[in-house]
Amino acid sequence: MAGRSCPVSCVLVRATGVSCLAVLLCCLLAVQDVAGQKRRSARQGAGASSQEFARLAAQAAEAREAGRIDEAIEFYQKAVRLRPRWDEGWWYLATLLYDRDRYAEAARAFERAAALHPQAGIAWAMLGLCEFQLRQYDAAFAHIQRGRELGLVQNEELLRVLKYHEALLFLLKGDFETALQRLDVLANQGLNTEELIMALGLALLRIPILPSQLDPTSRDRELIRRLGWAELQAAQKNFTDAQREYERIAAEYAKTPNVQYAYGRYLVSRRDDDKALAAFKREIENSPQNGLARLQIAYIKLKNREPAEGIPFAEEAVRLNPRDPLAHYILGRLLFDLGQTARAIESLETARTLAPQEPKIYFALARAYARANRRADAEQAREMFLKLNKAVEEAENRGLKRADAIQEEPEKAPERSQ
Repeated sequence: MAGRSCPVSCVLVRATGVSCLAVLLCCLLAVQDVAGQKRRSARQGAGASSQEFARLAAQAAEAREAGRIDEAIEFYQKAVRLRPRWDEGWWYLATLLYDRDRYAEAARAFERAAALHPQAGIAWAMLGLCEFQLRQYDAAFAHIQRGRELGLVQNEELLRVLKYHEALLFLLKGDFETALQRLDVLANQGLNTEELIMALGLALLRIPILPSQLDPTSRDRELIRRLGWAELQAAQKNFTDAQREYERIAAEYAKTPNVQYAYGRYLVSRRDDDKALAAFKREIENSPQNGLARLQIAYIKLKNREPAEGIPFAEEAVRLNPRDPLAHYILGRLLFDLGQTARAIESLETARTLAPQEPKIYFALARAYARANRRADAEQAREMFLKLNKAVEEAENRGLKRADAIQEEPEKAPERSQ
C-alpha cells in the first residue's frame, strides 16, 4: 500500500485541509471503482497481448507500488500505447500524472478512462478536477456535475472535494445562492480553511471570482474575510459570534453595496423578520437597482400574510429583473392571496415560461386555476408539480439541487379541483 498515488491529494490537502491519511483512503476507495476490471484486464493481457505488454504492465505496477512515480508513469505510457483499451492502465496513468501536477496530460488520460467506462462517475469527476487546475472552468463544471450525477461509489472524501470545487464554480458563474448553499454545508461539516472563508465572503458580496483571483492588495479583502468568517460561524451554529460580527460589519460598512443584503439574509435565516426588513430597506437605499432586496421584502410580506404591502416591492423586482422567474412567482402568489386571481395567473404563467422545470410554480398555478374554475388546467398543473417535485427531491437527496435566493418549505401536492 505504501507509495500508492492518490488522485485527489493536491485538492484535498491544499484546498480542504483533509489529512494525508484521508487522502490515501480516498485513493484506495477510488481505485475500487476500476478494481472489477483489473482481473479481466490481467487475464486478457496474459492471453491476447504481447509479452512486451505483460512486461511493461508488471514493471509499471512494481514501480507504482514502490513509490517510483515518474518511472511508473513512463511504463504506463508505453503500455497503453501498446494496448489503448487497457482501462486499468489509463486509470493509474491518469492518477499518477495528477499527483505530479501534470494536469493537461492527466486530463487526457482521464478522458480516455471515461470513454472506456462512460458510466464511471469518478473518471468524469477527476477529469473535471484536472480541468479546474487548467482553468478550463466551463468544462470542469460540466464534468464534475456529470461525475456527481453518475455517482461516486460512496466515496465521501472525494465527494467532499468535488462539492468544494463545484461551489467555487457556481461562485465563478454568478450563481451565488447555490455557491453559498454548498459552502455552508461544507462549513457545517467542519471544513474551516482560509480559502473557504474568502469564498463565503465573495459569495455574500456577490463578486463572481475565485478566492485565488482576489488581488491581495484589494481594499475589500478585509471586508470579504470578515463576512466570510461571520457566515462560517453561522453555518457551524455559532450564532452568538455570527450575530455579533454581522452587526459590526453592517455598522462599519453601512453604505457598501450588498453588505446590508448579506446581513438581512442572515437575519431571515434566524427568523428575525423585523430586523431583516430594515436591513433590506437600507440595501435599497444604498443600491436603488437591487431587485433581490425588494424580492426578500415581498416574500417576508407574503409569509406574514400582508400581500397588499408586498405587491409594490414584487412589482419593482419584476421591473428591475423582468427575466427573473422568482420575481414573477412571488408577485403571482401575492396577487393570489390578495384575491386578484387573473393577474396572479398571468404572473405565474410568465414564471412558468421562464422556469419550466420549477415545481413550486405549478403548485401555485394549480391553486390559481382551481380558483378560476379552470379544472383541466388545474389538474394538468397538479400532475406536473408531482412529476417535477419527485425529480427535485431526488436531486436534493443527492446534494444536486440548486438554491434560490428565497428558501421555502417543501410543498405538498395541491388538492384536486372538484
